[in-house]
Amino acid sequence: MKKLLLFTFALTMMFSVNAQIETPQPSPFSKIEQKVGLTDVTLEYSRPSMNGRTIFGDLVPYGKLWRAGANKNTIISFSDDVVISGNTLKAGAYAIFITPSEKSWEVIFYSDTNNWGAPKTIDASKVEAKVKIETMQLPMKVETFTITFDNLTSGSAELGFIWEDTMANLKFEVPTEKMVTASIEKVMAGPSANDYYAAAVYNLSEGKDLEQAKEWMDKAMSMTKEPMFYQLRKQSLIYAALGDKKKAIAVAKESLAKSEAAGNADYVKMNKDSLKEWGAK
Repeated sequence: MKKLLLFTFALTMMFSVNAQIETPQPSPFSKIEQKVGLTDVTLEYSRPSMNGRTIFGDLVPYGKLWRAGANKNTIISFSDDVVISGNTLKAGAYAIFITPSEKSWEVIFYSDTNNWGAPKTIDASKVEAKVKIETMQLPMKVETFTITFDNLTSGSAELGFIWEDTMANLKFEVPTEKMVTASIEKVMAGPSANDYYAAAVYNLSEGKDLEQAKEWMDKAMSMTKEPMFYQLRKQSLIYAALGDKKKAIAVAKESLAKSEAAGNADYVKMNKDSLKEWGAK
């Protein structure tokens, strides 16, 4: 009986230690992923509610730095460089802070995203952009702090900050035109040397159309100013597979010289073995 009581007590203690009560967060977390043109934008923030309080000028004082949300920093991430009011923000993640006044806000994009709330002192070296935006009064009140992506175009979007009866919009531009133009030019210019080389190596390794592999490899090497020893090695193998030992030997000697200069013992040995196999003098 005593052992049973001890076991029951231990089991009760175990459940008491491990049990956790889960309740809703007063400022729930939100994550938004938005494609703007070809750029991926991700926003992560916590959303406080009014709960009968006066927000701007009271809960969020004028003239003081605000975390633009609750709990951990509000963080925005861009997959490409973007432009905000003439400021270029490199691809990456930034904390958003706001200093509100009655009719305008100063929005700061901060490179340090690891603060819990607003930092006591702003490090100027971490301020990647500082933008002043006008606010507008809404005809109704919005209970929960909200950030939106609005006015989407192929080259830009606006961040909308909404809470209480105040709204402010901040436009950012993405490099869609530059990216599309580069893509068009690349495609229209035809395959690159790397494309021809990769296709040739695939055919060689899979035993497919070696004549085509030779054509692609010759094209790749003609487009490459200084072929690497490993590229020349593959070219020599294609010639050898087609029975052209003379060209295979000539290219293998080039690969050997370059692999020796690079100090790559593996390729030195492979080239020497192949030259011997092909009857090089």
